Amino acid sequence: MWETEKYREHLSNNNSSHSRQTEFNLVQVKGTWIRQSEKGQLAEGKLSEAKIHENKSEHGVSWTVVSPIVFTYRVIQCKNVLDPSNDALLWGHLGEEESKGTISNSKPVRRFVVIDETVHHLYGSQVIQYFEAREVVYKILPLPTTEENKGMELVTKILEEVHEFCIDRRSEPIIAIGGGVCLDVVGLAASLYRRRTPYIRVPTTLLSYVDASVGAKTGVNFASGKNKLGSYVPPVATLLDRSFFQTLPPRQISNGMAEMLKMALMKHRGLFELLEAEGRKLLHTKLQSCESNNSSEHEDCATTSTRIAIETMLEELAPNLWEDDLDRLVDFGHLISPELEMRVLPALLHGEAVNIDMAFMVYVAHQRGLLTADEKGRIIRCMLGLELPVWHQDCTLALVQKSLKERLKHSAGSLRMPLPTGLGHAEIFHDMIEDNILCQAYQKWTDELASSANK
Repeated sequence: MWETEKYREHLSNNNSSHSRQTEFNLVQVKGTWIRQSEKGQLAEGKLSEAKIHENKSEHGVSWTVVSPIVFTYRVIQCKNVLDPSNDALLWGHLGEEESKGTISNSKPVRRFVVIDETVHHLYGSQVIQYFEAREVVYKILPLPTTEENKGMELVTKILEEVHEFCIDRRSEPIIAIGGGVCLDVVGLAASLYRRRTPYIRVPTTLLSYVDASVGAKTGVNFASGKNKLGSYVPPVATLLDRSFFQTLPPRQISNGMAEMLKMALMKHRGLFELLEAEGRKLLHTKLQSCESNNSSEHEDCATTSTRIAIETMLEELAPNLWEDDLDRLVDFGHLISPELEMRVLPALLHGEAVNIDMAFMVYVAHQRGLLTADEKGRIIRCMLGLELPVWHQDCTLALVQKSLKERLKHSAGSLRMPLPTGLGHAEIFHDMIEDNILCQAYQKWTDELASSANK
């Protein structure tokens, strides 16, 4: 484990004749945990991965605990999640053997559901029908989960209702149905209630489908800052159902495709080329798979593009759920966009702000010689084909400079800037961008793309 290796390195660097270090294993014998020196013979029992390092010196005794934390969560692509014949909403978070035992239990099934108000208007009756058909005791809490009111007030409201429902935190996961704001807010509430209550995410927007739903982050806005309060607690399951996209306005589809394009630019040329060639069709058909056997090409595009977006996102998130490593490719498009998004709220959707950030960084990459003019042009044309904004008047050079300075301050003194180095390839750059390159890139970006904002 990384933490163990780091601690051992610390011990070796600080060893002295005046101190003695001992490493202990922890073994559970008949319900009691006991520590045993690594050099001693282990008692028979349950061995923990945790260890206790004891340091005795002339100043006293100190202990360092190294306790690995493992989260297991499921990301499940499914169809018609609100069909009463589909078990996923109730039992998708369990393994096959565990679900068999739970389903056969005579105890009444209870679920607490938080649902976005707009989603409730569209799908609330189906949610009710699902639980009624399955004879579930339920409570549905519709809330106005928008970026403007993404604050602790919503979290408190959820916690009060959960407490009144008397939820059993061991066996009754909270269900969140909605977009990214809803999933973030419910996730934070669940992480706080009884110190951690399991929850399930059901994303209903494309943006939350490919981004917010598959990681561990929860959060709310605070002190005029985006997601300044939050936690790292993944859901026990995320249920991905593209049928929800049918009721989304086209702008919301474009909004989500920005995050798909982000992953394409960072690490998957094939996904970029698919979005480049088929993006407009995917946009206008709302990523729905055609059931006709004669139209399998479109089905492949919709299914393949979302699958690759999820797979590449999970590849980047799973090894770094707690963001201990600050070098993160998924931060592309997120250096300038938080400041821009909050400044013009609610004028820009999250994915739109991210895309404006990415468009500018494409110009920075070109100015630094990382992208050819042809690659830069292809990326911008792809963005426009997905009907995404590529420039905004409030994204001023001063805002860019302020955002990068904030990034430097909160990233351990390194910029850690992901930039494309080709189509589907990227690197993370640590040094601050030279002022002349930043200014030249900004001027070219404005000269070439400002007119697109008026179309």
